[in-house]
Amino acid sequence: MMQSLDGYVAGADGRPLEPPGEELHRRFNGYMSELAGLLYGRRMYEVMRYWDEDRTEWEAHEHDFAAKWRARPKWVASRTLKSVGPNATLVEGGLESFVLGLRERIDGEIDVAGPELAADIADLGLIDEYRLYIRPFVLGGGKPYFARPHPRLHLAGFERIGEDALELTYRPA
Repeated sequence: MMQSLDGYVAGADGRPLEPPGEELHRRFNGYMSELAGLLYGRRMYEVMRYWDEDRTEWEAHEHDFAAKWRARPKWVASRTLKSVGPNATLVEGGLESFVLGLRERIDGEIDVAGPELAADIADLGLIDEYRLYIRPFVLGGGKPYFARPHPRLHLAGFERIGEDALELTYRPA
């Protein structure tokens, strides 16, 4: 997930960070190609539904991302949604058993998106790696990247992306 320099994924008004630049977007395109699937919380899933339908104003890298996003299986953990869109499954039952089941039957990386969902899964000890994309914005408040205190982490890698983004990879210590 992208976050501001001060640790927020959305401002106090609920609006997410500005869209990524082309180079960071291309990084996300490559990452999306490698994923076995995506596990979303409700709010993040609703934000990402933006990619369900092509838009004429998009550039080529945005069309590419949308096609890759649509092709990936998605699982949505929500207590309020009654249905989800194409290529998505509503998670029913216990989160821990569902995530453990995914780990057993899915070969490859599963992306977890949504601060509260990620915190719930981290509390279960089921997150192997965090990828933070730091952007040069200071929001001063809003929705934090980490919804609750998190486990001790150690830096596993970092990379500068384009002129204004930094990818930090952390693993639980």
